[in-house]
Amino acid sequence: MNSLPEPAGQQRTKPPLSEAAKSSRSTTHNLFRAFIITVLGAFFVFQLDVSYLWLTGILTAASFVLGILLLIRAVRLKESKLVLVGTISGLVVSLVMVVVILAASVFFDEFRDYQQCIRQAITDQAMSSCRVQMENSLPRLP
Repeated sequence: MNSLPEPAGQQRTKPPLSEAAKSSRSTTHNLFRAFIITVLGAFFVFQLDVSYLWLTGILTAASFVLGILLLIRAVRLKESKLVLVGTISGLVVSLVMVVVILAASVFFDEFRDYQQCIRQAITDQAMSSCRVQMENSLPRLP
């Protein structure tokens, strides 16, 4: 028993945005782009070389500032869910980067030695010995 299709009613359309709303949305999207670039930049700079730990710290701090501003803006202006979810995800990644930066700064010499060793390692056996060397240089948990 199929029901008859109802006559097409008036479609819901969003009213066109004002110039101020378009400008606000554009500003939010530019902030979001800058936030994503700083989060990814912090991650990739750390992967590049542990000697650039200072730059990773600056980029992570900038990502936190941009992320908090963007989160407040997205909630207050009721921006798209994508911006909100992306901002929360980026802030979680930034929080993980803070933990990584703290660990790398505490064990800076060990990380630097490991990176130098792994760059010169050509074979799997050499890479394995670098890993063992780093494990032996880190303090043991009781």
